[in-house]
Amino acid sequence: MQRTSSVSFLVRSLLRLTVLGSILVGALHPSAAEEKFPPPVVSQGFGVNIHFTDARPGEMEMLAASGVKWIRMDFTWAATERKRGEYDFSAYERLMNSLEKHGIRALFILDYGNPLYDDGLAPHTDEGRQAFARWAAAAAKHFRGKGILWEMYNEPNIRFWKPEPNVQDYIKLAVEVGKALRRETPEELYIGPATSRIDLKFLEACFQGGLLEYWDAVSVHPYRQTPPETVLPEYEKLRQLIDQYAPAGKKIPIISGEWGYSAVWKNYDETRQGKYLPRQWLINISAGIPVSIWYDWHDDGPDPKEPEHHFGIVAHPYHAGRDPVYDPKPAYRAAQTLSRVLQGFRFVKTLQAEGGDGGPCWALLFEKDQRPAVAAWCQEDGRTVTVRLPIPRGRYHVTDWLGQDKGVLEVTSQPVAIQVTDSPTYLVAE
Repeated sequence: MQRTSSVSFLVRSLLRLTVLGSILVGALHPSAAEEKFPPPVVSQGFGVNIHFTDARPGEMEMLAASGVKWIRMDFTWAATERKRGEYDFSAYERLMNSLEKHGIRALFILDYGNPLYDDGLAPHTDEGRQAFARWAAAAAKHFRGKGILWEMYNEPNIRFWKPEPNVQDYIKLAVEVGKALRRETPEELYIGPATSRIDLKFLEACFQGGLLEYWDAVSVHPYRQTPPETVLPEYEKLRQLIDQYAPAGKKIPIISGEWGYSAVWKNYDETRQGKYLPRQWLINISAGIPVSIWYDWHDDGPDPKEPEHHFGIVAHPYHAGRDPVYDPKPAYRAAQTLSRVLQGFRFVKTLQAEGGDGGPCWALLFEKDQRPAVAAWCQEDGRTVTVRLPIPRGRYHVTDWLGQDKGVLEVTSQPVAIQVTDSPTYLVAE
């Protein structure tokens, strides 16, 4: 009897030590989910939205040449389950094969209704939700280990949730999918809700509904017609909400899953659009956003007055047999320049910019192999101002936002005075 009690005590003690060890390991090392999100290194988290599974000849090569490492694309239920319980993922297999050749990862959106269930509306019955969850789990299982981010729907807080937005129906579906994914493919990354803008009311309802138990990240679409830097206070409010509802010890990042600027909005053109792309990506990386997806890859149409046709970083017409196959817009050149000049540089901190004639100015410090680099700009459109920055001493090559060489800057004392404009200037130490 005494021996049995001693053995039981020993077993209980070992179990306690095992649990304690697991807790300590979890505290010292990031979770598997955290390791699957890109670090704050250019350009590991940058991407664009696409609208195809089969690229045209030369298209994927041009997309990859922009420097992006991600695409975001609809993974459409109705297109992959045309008979109940039968799934055809072949189109997405082709897309994944094409992406993998170029080292590009996928954010796939589990989205929209299916005429086989709930009259093609957003799933809102037990049968519809269970069917959607089975399909989602089958997709994640089919592509497991490919580094895909599986996103729960697209902008369910507006017209994409049919017949009209219903946050409680969305929560029920997202929970059902979360349970299925955690049961079938617990290692796969599951994110949501991909709200139009940063809809704090919708987001908080999702958090109250327990979705942070399932999600590895919270995705939002921070569209605006104000400068990219104006997103920061909204990110801060969202972080506070996440911290309020997140399970203890779970780190849940924010993902900028769709965000762009139309070149034909009022007071916009292709140049202003192009300047905003690197500023958006840079401000996101400074705010701890691991994935930033620009909308869109190419313009969606030729109408010169239709804003929806002009979000792309390349123009609409496709030129078969030509290199490049699309006409690059300034935004494409800006993406290419940022990715090339700061490739592999890790964000360190935001520098304090002195001066700036009263306008907000930004300077981000990066580092690679103990070499510093700085990206600097002012927020106000059309301004050129002088700022003083505490840049490490050294000799810097200066490049503008479109890749033009602007000479060399010798930094011998701190702070150093430099001129900045409303587009990023890059200073990279030798």
